[in-house]
Amino acid sequence: MTLVRLQIAVDKNVFMSDFRLTDLAKSLPATVPFVGPETQERMLKRPFLARLGANESVFGPSPKAIEAMAGADHWKYGDPENHDLRHAIADHMGATASNIVVGEGIDGLLGYLVRLFVGAGDAVVTSEGAYPTFNYHVAGFGGVLHKVPYDAKDRENPKALFSQAAKVGAKLVYLANPDNPMGTVWTGDEIKGFLDLLPARSLLVLDEAYLECAPAGTSPGILWDDPRLIRMRTFSKVYGMAGARVGYGIGHPDLITAFNKLRNHFGVTRAAQDGALAALQDHDWLERVQAQIETARLKIGEIAKSNGVQAIPSATNFVAIDCGQDGAFAKRVLEAVNDGGVFVRMPFVAPQNRCIRVSCGTPQDLDHFAKVLPGALAQARSSAFRV
Repeated sequence: MTLVRLQIAVDKNVFMSDFRLTDLAKSLPATVPFVGPETQERMLKRPFLARLGANESVFGPSPKAIEAMAGADHWKYGDPENHDLRHAIADHMGATASNIVVGEGIDGLLGYLVRLFVGAGDAVVTSEGAYPTFNYHVAGFGGVLHKVPYDAKDRENPKALFSQAAKVGAKLVYLANPDNPMGTVWTGDEIKGFLDLLPARSLLVLDEAYLECAPAGTSPGILWDDPRLIRMRTFSKVYGMAGARVGYGIGHPDLITAFNKLRNHFGVTRAAQDGALAALQDHDWLERVQAQIETARLKIGEIAKSNGVQAIPSATNFVAIDCGQDGAFAKRVLEAVNDGGVFVRMPFVAPQNRCIRVSCGTPQDLDHFAKVLPGALAQARSSAFRV
């Protein structure tokens, strides 16, 4: 009898759903920043012909990086200090290893950074429509986001960001340069000048994920030890290692040391560290991919122009295409392009959501895009008339 009662109690507990989440966790929606192409493929019940929405590098990693990852001692944990990779990055940049923290992509590092700085009610400033994963981290630690619009040239607006930071006493200010999702860019000298407007108690989070795609002089020429900012970079874009999840931050040694208080010291695998180290040293492959990106950007621009829409000049490995109407129209174009077998994305917020965003791809990928875009635009226009 006792065993029966115990089993009933166990069964009852199995079906209880009143988990003891924090009040903050209970208040957050169970959503993700991006719906992955795999999810969409499962819904469509077929694979995409071209994967041009996630800003990955379809050109792949350096063969030397692939060889290094394949030959890694996978039975070992990764070096928790990321020693060799940190020193190689420092040598590559003319910094010191004390300026470098390595993490699970920029996304992982942003999570650690927000955890270091942001508590319940703390103010954080970003752009309306900028990279959403940062916003998820801020919300996840109870911070309050204050947003400013892009400027008239589809650029994030440092002057407005820093002005808003002064008004709300922001601990962090997020700025991506080059920008995602628009691909626009400020010069390093312009960023350096804007820094004089940054409030004394605010830290600039300068996301430079696409720096290797951008013109020379895009990164501000200031000391790596400058305590006003931390720069974030990645091996996910030009280096073609998005699946390995390796990013790094560059900043003042005291700030870099603070990451050791809470980061996952075994978060970057041994294979990922070995691969990133090999990729960093393969300058020929980097230049080859940069050339392929430039060729693809030009091709996307030509495809847009031939269809009566406009490509926004890009300093990244993607191109935002202005569809010429509003967000509802661009969404119809997006859906038709995706239905045609080409995965692309679009900005989330007006007026930038008048665009679709197309990642650089192989000639075959872009041929698929060129084939489906005319029909997608026609379908979107036809749908607008029916409405």
